[in-house]
Amino acid sequence: MMFKFRLIKLFPIILLLGIQINMVYGQVSPPGLGKAKTASWSVLGLRRKLDSAGTKEALTYIGLGTKSTPEDSNPFHKQAIWVVNHEIYHKFAKNQQYSYALSYRRQNVYDAAAPYHNEGVEQEFRLYGRYAYTFAFGSRWKWKNTLRQELRKFFTADFQKAEENFQLRTRLKSQVNFKISDKNKQELALSAEGLFAISKMYEPHSAWSSFGYKETRLGFYYMTDIPKTPLRLDLGYMNDLIKGYDKVDFGVHYLAVDLIWNLPYKKAKH
Repeated sequence: MMFKFRLIKLFPIILLLGIQINMVYGQVSPPGLGKAKTASWSVLGLRRKLDSAGTKEALTYIGLGTKSTPEDSNPFHKQAIWVVNHEIYHKFAKNQQYSYALSYRRQNVYDAAAPYHNEGVEQEFRLYGRYAYTFAFGSRWKWKNTLRQELRKFFTADFQKAEENFQLRTRLKSQVNFKISDKNKQELALSAEGLFAISKMYEPHSAWSSFGYKETRLGFYYMTDIPKTPLRLDLGYMNDLIKGYDKVDFGVHYLAVDLIWNLPYKKAKH
């Protein structure tokens, strides 16, 4: 168990040092990991073209999140979440795209007060879909706006009902991309996302919460292909502003890294 936890803590560092693992593509935004000062998010993924026209593709990834406590600044201090996600995209018009996805998440739950002992695990199964419209300004600038709707179902570690039974969440995101260079397809991305939700509670009594604002996530990414490989590397920062969380001055600070392996379309043999 000690070796496993050390490996989990080293996983984001291995990626940040650039050790090549044959995986992943695409700026996968960090999940919210709750109350902390800092956090990390690391992704290994596989993106595959599904048609010769390049309008359909699938992205499958495994993600790992770690975080500090509300009192320290070590983003690798505690294991926070494991994620397995599969999403299919379809660009059905020049500037428009929709996608649908299935996700499993296993998140550690910690005491609210020091010394922040591990209370257990919360499991989540998530279905979501999104619609995106992109505006292009010349050859370098793009402005993408996305509506994402999620259905989140929660369980305890032994698949009993969690305190929060399920949640409907709406996410509105706006992102600006700037192409730095055609060499290695280098880009910068700046984004802002607002999250709104309504929940069906199981404890302390069965009831619906009111629909309302929950948090804002601000992101900044650098993205590039790795020369002479099918890999794309995304390095980023996210600031998570959680409603009602005042133990930090300006949100929870995330370091993020994605390594995406891109596979071209391959026609099936009959």
